[in-house]
Amino acid sequence: MATSQNVFMNISINGAEPIRAEFELYDSVTPKCAENFRALCTGEKGTGKSGKPLHYKGSSFHRVITDFMAQGGDFTVGNGTGGESIWGEKFRDENFTKKHTTPGLLSMANAGPNTNGSQFFLTFVPCSWLDGKHTVFGGVVGDNASSVIQ
Repeated sequence: MATSQNVFMNISINGAEPIRAEFELYDSVTPKCAENFRALCTGEKGTGKSGKPLHYKGSSFHRVITDFMAQGGDFTVGNGTGGESIWGEKFRDENFTKKHTTPGLLSMANAGPNTNGSQFFLTFVPCSWLDGKHTVFGGVVGDNASSVIQ
């Protein structure tokens, strides 16, 4: 598998004790998407053009569909209409090399071709109908992987 970096998020559902989700990033296949996600996990890029910190910390999964996916990453508005990349602008689709073949994949959420920002989703099932539309850039790994996907 072509990967080299791992990042994590502490995820709390309905105020419950957070669980740590560890993600392996496919940075050799999708370096731009992986770097954007990694930097938004660490918060190292400071403040964005929106005036908000470029950081996922404190943001929510604003869209959760049972037996499909959970979407998050809108740290500017919080409802799925906002977010921004570490470069401030939307960025082009990187590639569609990786497919949505298994549960637990990280993929870029977008509003159509070449509209990637900070929003992402985590798959709960294989989602082949998303292939060619959303860039897969990582996946859940580690001891809590099954808990995160559930």
